[in-house]
This record gives sequence, structure tokens and C-alpha cells, in this order.
Amino acid sequence: MEDTYRHKGLRRKLMEEVRGKGISDAAVLAAIDKIPRHFFMDLAFLEFAYQDKAFPIGAGQTISQPFTVAFQTQLLQVSKGMKVLEIGTGSGYQTAVLLECGCRVYSIERQKALYDKTRAFLPQMGYQPNLYYGDGYKGQPAFAPFDRVLVTCGAPFIPPALIEQIKPGGRLVIPVGEGEVQVMTLITKALDGSVKEDTFGEFRFVPMLGEREWK
Repeated sequence: MEDTYRHKGLRRKLMEEVRGKGISDAAVLAAIDKIPRHFFMDLAFLEFAYQDKAFPIGAGQTISQPFTVAFQTQLLQVSKGMKVLEIGTGSGYQTAVLLECGCRVYSIERQKALYDKTRAFLPQMGYQPNLYYGDGYKGQPAFAPFDRVLVTCGAPFIPPALIEQIKPGGRLVIPVGEGEVQVMTLITKALDGSVKEDTFGEFRFVPMLGEREWK
């Protein structure tokens, strides 16, 4: 794994492109600028690693568009020391962004091949998230509640278990929709336990599969 001056220059351009699209969170921009995205992609896509596009990573999954990663992370409003549950580890790129923001990450992946690959790969980059193979609809109740919950795949509905696992004062960011396009949805939980829902435009994600679909 080589991170050249050229890669770093392309990364700086990508960071500026993402900033130009409305990302202002300094920690998120710093993470985009720092993380070698080409490490997370197959060699065939190395020339495209710093374009603001999604690309295949195997098992029918993709590494999300950098703007989408930045947008979700900014909407989550994370800060150092927060405990974050991520649904959909995928390549681990979004996981790395959360870690660079100083979060303690608990991430669930339901594709066994991706789970095995990412579990071996992230420590090689110096990252130590808590990774789990399992059903994202159920969350991770053993380690709940979480300051933040982030879903990185398109959900047909908002799983009740994920709302339950947010701390009062916490946030859940999830793309919701059954078709090819989902609506980015923010759930905020008040200190009294009541929840509020806001939406932030349309995005495209691979679908979030249930237990019967991935076993």
C-alpha cells in the first residue's frame, strides 16, 4: 500500500470539491483529506479513487461517494469520544472517517466476505473499530445506548431497535426508501425520549437486507 504525493494532491482536490458542495465540518474535511481512499478499492479502480463517485467493492456493494460519506457524517454531528453504531461496514471507508473524527465505532456488516476482508484490512491501517457480523436491523443492544447511529445502506423503514438504542439527546442518520432512491432522514431523540424526524434530500444506496436475505 503506497500513498504518494500524487495521491495526496488528488485527495486535497477531492476535499476541496466536497467543501464546495456544502461540507463545512472541519473534522470531516480533515478526514477526507487524510484517509487514502485508494487503499479501500480494487486495483482496477485506483485511477478513479479520488473522483467524487461511488464504486463497486464486491458482494454487490459499493464504496460510497465521498460527498455522501461527508454529508452523512456532518449530519450526524459527531465529536471526539462519542460512541457510534454504524450499520453497514462495507469497505470500512466510512468507519475510518468516523474514527478520524475521534469516535469509538461499533460497526455491523451482514456480508460475510466483506466483513472478513474489512476486519483484516482496517488494523493494517492502524484503525481499531469494533466490528461485528450480523443483522443491522437489530443494532447492537449489548453495547447500547449510543451517542449516534449511522446507517450506510438504503432501509425500507426505520428499524425500531435502532431508535431504541440512541441515547437521549442522540441522533440517527438513515437513508429511507424501498426503491433505487432513498431520502436522507435524521432522527433526533430529545432528553425526554421523544423523537423528531427531518429529511435532507434524495440519495442512492445499496439496499439494507434483512436476516432472511443474507443467511
